[in-house]
Amino acid sequence: MTPSYWAQACAELSQCSPALSVLIAQHPASALKTRGEPFETLLRAIVGQQISIAAADAIWARLAVLLDTTSPQAVVDTSPDALRAVGFSLRKVEYAQDLARHFLDGRIDPARFASLDDEAIIRELVAVRGIGRWTAEMYLIFNLCRPDVWPVDDIGLQKALVIIHGLPARPVLAECRRMGEAFRPWRSVATWYLWRMLDPVEVQY
Repeated sequence: MTPSYWAQACAELSQCSPALSVLIAQHPASALKTRGEPFETLLRAIVGQQISIAAADAIWARLAVLLDTTSPQAVVDTSPDALRAVGFSLRKVEYAQDLARHFLDGRIDPARFASLDDEAIIRELVAVRGIGRWTAEMYLIFNLCRPDVWPVDDIGLQKALVIIHGLPARPVLAECRRMGEAFRPWRSVATWYLWRMLDPVEVQY
């Protein structure tokens, strides 16, 4: 499901930024879609950390064959050796199973998130091993479809800002944050199209 605000965000971003206007026009069918499964979104983000999209997709495909369902209980019940065999590193096995335990014992309760602001959700998620701010922000964008997330730690976003501003090098984080102010309150949508500048292939966590 594409967020209900998408068309409005695209129209307003096109008016405020010539660069985004071009990108949005070049990718008329491109839009964020949520999978709607909180655990799967976070597990996919862990799988995809520090590896290519193709490698992450291959690991996920093997995981789907291994498990009947990618539920927290199924991940906890699977042996570390079996997860290693489908491509998880030892550390990612630990991260995945810690995430699953957080869901099972209620330390992460997605039903509560609708009443929380972005920063409160980030604080809850980063308590899980292997989930840092970037992963939590991917959850806000891809699962909750929050409209104004600006993931300044994202390398792709940093590279896109270099291109649109003609910079000699990637900006420091404080400068990235400043650049994002021009795109409020639609920074998630701006990020989506800036990613398309580098890679037309859409990632869906």
